[in-house]
Amino acid sequence: MFRHFQGNQSVLMIGLDFGSTTSRAMVACAHLERNPVSERMELGEPELLYRSKAILTPFEHGKLCPERIDQCIDRWLLESGIDTDQLFSGGAIVTGLAAEKENAHIIARSVREKVSHAIVATADDPCMESWLAFMGNSLKLSRANAEVPVINLDIGGGTTNPALGIDGNVFSSGSYYIGARHFQFEPGTYRLLEISNHGQQLLKQLNLVLQPGEECSPESIERIVSYYVQGLEAIVSGDQGWFDTDVGKPLCQVAFQANLPETASRTTSAAITFSGGVGELLYQYSQTESLPGTTAFGDLGVDLCKGIAQSEILSRSVTRFVPEYQGRATVYGLALHSAELSGNTLYMPNPEQLPVNDLPIVARLALDADKESITQSIQLARKTNSGGCIRIMLKNDNYPGFKELKLFGERFASVLESVNFPEALPLLLLVPKDFGKAIGSYASRWGKLPINLMAVDEVPDRKAGFVSLGKVKNFVIPVYFYGMH
Repeated sequence: MFRHFQGNQSVLMIGLDFGSTTSRAMVACAHLERNPVSERMELGEPELLYRSKAILTPFEHGKLCPERIDQCIDRWLLESGIDTDQLFSGGAIVTGLAAEKENAHIIARSVREKVSHAIVATADDPCMESWLAFMGNSLKLSRANAEVPVINLDIGGGTTNPALGIDGNVFSSGSYYIGARHFQFEPGTYRLLEISNHGQQLLKQLNLVLQPGEECSPESIERIVSYYVQGLEAIVSGDQGWFDTDVGKPLCQVAFQANLPETASRTTSAAITFSGGVGELLYQYSQTESLPGTTAFGDLGVDLCKGIAQSEILSRSVTRFVPEYQGRATVYGLALHSAELSGNTLYMPNPEQLPVNDLPIVARLALDADKESITQSIQLARKTNSGGCIRIMLKNDNYPGFKELKLFGERFASVLESVNFPEALPLLLLVPKDFGKAIGSYASRWGKLPINLMAVDEVPDRKAGFVSLGKVKNFVIPVYFYGMH
């Protein structure tokens, strides 16, 4: 158990982004601070310490190359000059076509071997990618224009991941197989080298026949790009019906729905921002009117950028709403926003066991939950190999009274005793306000029950499937969510 946080302290954060086309790393530092209004722990204004050059994601024979991935991570860590033991938080993510490779897990494994105590590593989590891209690219713009809905389109090599937010809060996200690298070319030409599975599906929808080794005609390129642009216009216009058709259905991985009051009227005037490789090109083009040459990156990135710029719907905010990092979003989101911070009234009898990774969120319980509901939740956690997490919910966000906390904790403790929960299996309670220590103490009979119970407080709710905890720093813990719904 912990005493209250005292004073500010600088912490290091890292982001590692492996995409369909390129990969990069970033390191930043910030101070742990208590917000004087919300009284929650927050990270202060970050200072960028290191940003790697973008490299081509290491592929070999249609798979990710583990040796070259290890080499690039080692090089980034060496160039940054950081001590990995000093890292507090961060994230690594594998996205787009890289995440679809059968050995995508090797990146997460490699990252965890090198900096396992500090970060969450995950592959193919499209809604998390959408959220991170918004936070890394559009958060400041959204807060500066609090009344304006902002749709961020994160367009990479394999996918487009939209996210809609107002005043910095993301309300909806999605993912579509719209990207620059489904068709790969010999750089500087339209000689086709490779087509992804999603690219093959697209060709069937367009009744186009293209084969690797052939030179693609301008008409074929225009039809493909036009199709992608129509899909992007349907996303920002809220036209889900376009993706319900035979033409649009193959593009939808996770449907994007703008879940806001009066959304249909508000999203038509939403500001549109862009991130990802195509987003970077678009802001460059809007400011300089220049672009790299034909298929400079061996894909349709340049062509797709031009198509977006020519669309009145998509380009309506390009010059007015310009993100601070001009499209380089996911790696910033990973480093600066992948972790929530706990409060510091934690119940954590054995902090040396941290980090704890990959706890499934098995249930969400109100404080008035009966024994049957609590039993079902604990039994679900017991069936897992890694332990489980239960999210505690408050009605109308009202702070509970002492009696309510005590009764819930005692009911929880009695269930733990009756089901004989395994002592070695972690069981985490996520608490929305600063009563983690109290609820954990009651639920464990003040530490007398033989159980590995933890309670982490002041953590915002996220619609996610899994949670991980990093190591303690100044009585604060980084909390990671993934498997976003």
